[in-house]
Amino acid sequence: MVAAILLLGSQAEAQEGKQIYLDRCASCHGADLEGQPNWKQRLPNGRLPAPPHDATGHTWHHSDRQLFRIVKEGPGAIMPGYQTDMPGFGSVLTDDEITAVLDYIKSTWPDRERAIQASKSAANPQ
Repeated sequence: MVAAILLLGSQAEAQEGKQIYLDRCASCHGADLEGQPNWKQRLPNGRLPAPPHDATGHTWHHSDRQLFRIVKEGPGAIMPGYQTDMPGFGSVLTDDEITAVLDYIKSTWPDRERAIQASKSAANPQ
């Protein structure tokens, strides 16, 4: 029973996260988490386009802690000096909203990517 309640809580949080993602993230990262075209090729300004958050991207290569910091503080939080168009969303989203967005993104990954990312998160706890 407890597991079912936890699962329902996670599903509800992922649904909330989907709406926040659509409102705050999809304009750059795509409504279907697909990222911008040619996201691995630098733009004329030297910056990279927004990457996908689906399994074709690299989001699942990062631990929960790293992902949370990237969203809250911007990519420079884990990659000092990195030039990006992505701001930190800490002044716009609450910690719970950031967590909900990440839960939504992770809920879309295949089992393999979720397992790899969970392993990275366990090795780099908050």
